[in-house]
Amino acid sequence: RYEPTWGSLDARPLPAWFDEAKFGVFIHWGVFSVPSFGSEWFWWYWQKEKREPYVKFMDTNYPPGFSYEDFGPLFTAEFFDANQWADILKDSGAKYVVLTSKHHEGFTLWGSKYSWNWNAVDVGPKQDLVAELAASVRNRTDLHFGLYHSLFEWFNPLFLEDAANAFKTRKFPTSKSLPELYEIVTKYQPEIIWSDGDGNAPDTYWNSTGFLAWLYNDSPVRDTVVTNDRWGAGSICAHGGFYTCSDRYNPGHLLPHKWENCMTIDRSSWGYRRDARLPDLLTIEDLVKQLAETVSCGGNLLMNIGPTHDGRIPVVFEERLRQVGAWLKVNGEAIYGTKPWRAQNDTVTPGVWYTFSPKEGKVNAIFLNWPVSGVLELGEPQAKLGETQVKLAGYKEPLKWVALGEKGMVIALPQLTPQQLPCQWGWTLQLTDIN
Repeated sequence: RYEPTWGSLDARPLPAWFDEAKFGVFIHWGVFSVPSFGSEWFWWYWQKEKREPYVKFMDTNYPPGFSYEDFGPLFTAEFFDANQWADILKDSGAKYVVLTSKHHEGFTLWGSKYSWNWNAVDVGPKQDLVAELAASVRNRTDLHFGLYHSLFEWFNPLFLEDAANAFKTRKFPTSKSLPELYEIVTKYQPEIIWSDGDGNAPDTYWNSTGFLAWLYNDSPVRDTVVTNDRWGAGSICAHGGFYTCSDRYNPGHLLPHKWENCMTIDRSSWGYRRDARLPDLLTIEDLVKQLAETVSCGGNLLMNIGPTHDGRIPVVFEERLRQVGAWLKVNGEAIYGTKPWRAQNDTVTPGVWYTFSPKEGKVNAIFLNWPVSGVLELGEPQAKLGETQVKLAGYKEPLKWVALGEKGMVIALPQLTPQQLPCQWGWTLQLTDIN
């Protein structure tokens, strides 16, 4: 049994499914999806920091005295179709999904008994959105279902009182945050608890170790659940399950501990925003590059989308997800279930990232640029005459190559028209029997 200490909890082996999955989809959805302006931090930027664009947006478009709480009933979700969401997630090639059950605004997407009149069953959609998505994901896909949960809430009076007492009192975690965590685990049995927002309070204030000991010992998901590292000030990148270290974390080198790169298709926001422009969104080439870099360095990629207040996944996000899925149909063997190789990227040719498939004993070289010459030089793999084989994922014929001894090898790529290419944004060479 795990003790409620970091020493004991950190010794728990991470369930193997998480490292094998490699790719997940993050969904930021909540009352912030109603103004859908600027950022999911809308309430904070408008009311606390009084940032000019937010104040002006409210003054121009809403009557005097309109409060953030007044957005609650406007979070309507009338077009929300959990089955359609599940089908898009499946087609993205993701192996897990993480839904924001509650962001820093405190609004819960389930009918929490600890969030009276500030939840999706009492206000707005009048539906348990967490239950609906969980059911559809489990019925229609093989994705693991996870939940994001914010520890703190910007304007909750109990939290503000505890903060004013330098966290010597613990009214908020004992009456709100912790009961919610036990509630979502017992009710929805998520296989990922993605904690966030420590409010600058230490893990002792949140009793994070006590909750995690229960989660790992006695909860209904004790054998399969994975957790992140955001359990109180100072725990990030140091304690918990997998490390996130910071938003959009992509170190570009191998880390000794399992980690995740959580990032957004919209460079500027996690929630949906109506003021987004096309250049604000990552292209499919950007996303394939992020995936290859992240997985080659031992990480998982958690790619975020923001649905609209009425429950739609915007078409541009759907397109990106389906494009990644199409890429993974061809190149998935270089991603799922792989381990980092001895080299993460190539020393001679930039834009080449390596993974290793242990079962097949294959080295995968994912290259992001098709060379003009039709010849790809690789400095890392050393070929063995008469033994090494090179294949292009999605193309039948083996490729010809020349060994350069310790300087690597040169591979002749097939001469293909754009229509004949196995995919359009990044390709995989599968190398067997190399040194």
